[in-house]
Amino acid sequence: MEKEKKQRSLTNSTFVRPEQFYISGFHDFPHGTYFYIFLCFVYIMTVFGNVVLLLIILLVRSLHTPKYMIVFNLALTDLCGSTALIPKVLDTFLFENRYISYEACLSYMFFVLFFGSVQSWTLVTMSFDRFVAICFPLHYHKVVTKSAVAVMLLFVWLLSLSVISSLAGLINRLSFCNSLVIQSFFCDHGPVFRLACNSYLLNHYVAIFGAFIMLFFPFFLIALTYFFIGLALKRIAKGKERLKALKTCTSHLILVTIFFIPLISTNITAFATYFTPNTRMINSTLTHTIPPLLDPIIYTLKTEEMLTIIKRPYKTFESNKKRIKL
Repeated sequence: MEKEKKQRSLTNSTFVRPEQFYISGFHDFPHGTYFYIFLCFVYIMTVFGNVVLLLIILLVRSLHTPKYMIVFNLALTDLCGSTALIPKVLDTFLFENRYISYEACLSYMFFVLFFGSVQSWTLVTMSFDRFVAICFPLHYHKVVTKSAVAVMLLFVWLLSLSVISSLAGLINRLSFCNSLVIQSFFCDHGPVFRLACNSYLLNHYVAIFGAFIMLFFPFFLIALTYFFIGLALKRIAKGKERLKALKTCTSHLILVTIFFIPLISTNITAFATYFTPNTRMINSTLTHTIPPLLDPIIYTLKTEEMLTIIKRPYKTFESNKKRIKL
């Protein structure tokens, strides 16, 4: 009894910060090596696709527009987010380096969640661009300017920075005097703060607030913009004009679907039903890694400007080939 009282008083008076955490990851995961090799392939293709997209936007002057400033921002955060997560996951499980220092764990948590949040709000900025283009086409170039988009993107980065800094920073108020095993594939916020032996109620409420601000509220804003876009198309456009306007939204709608739907459905399902740890972690891994892989492919193949630029060298080569034959 005296020993327990001493431990409680020690917990209440001081913060116990461990030197290291242990990331447990997958349990009895058959053929796990193949999954990690798949993640390695995903990362290589993600880096290649996003770097190519970034270079095209930087080098082609006709793409130096407000719309492609947003696309550039999305490609950059896709690249950074994947780099923050996948190499460390491979190092942790493929090379069995499961111990991670306390400070490194908080940094790991911050960067993964931060870039995910920037991706979320960048998609909101894209929806605003489409909303103005379709609902107020005559005012588009006055409203969606480079300076206006720069301010919006700066707000996105600062908002994400403030919210995720609060999430990660509040971990420092917790004491870890029991288990140090993180039941996840990375230093995820929820599995880390639930290891605390003092009250983590504040962390729990801030986590709910963070999920609302960074996931559910952006999705609501995007849905709202498309509701108004639908009303505008119903009133104004007819036939071919309506299809043409909708075609400009398809790439964005696909990006929204592959980013938000898996994340939201995984979070809701995790609360509503029981997921085995392996199933939950595989779902979470794929929802964090597949969208950054698909984003540059979708934007390249579903956008007329990008297709025209990609086809241009081929057309030049074909025309030069015909001249040589003549």
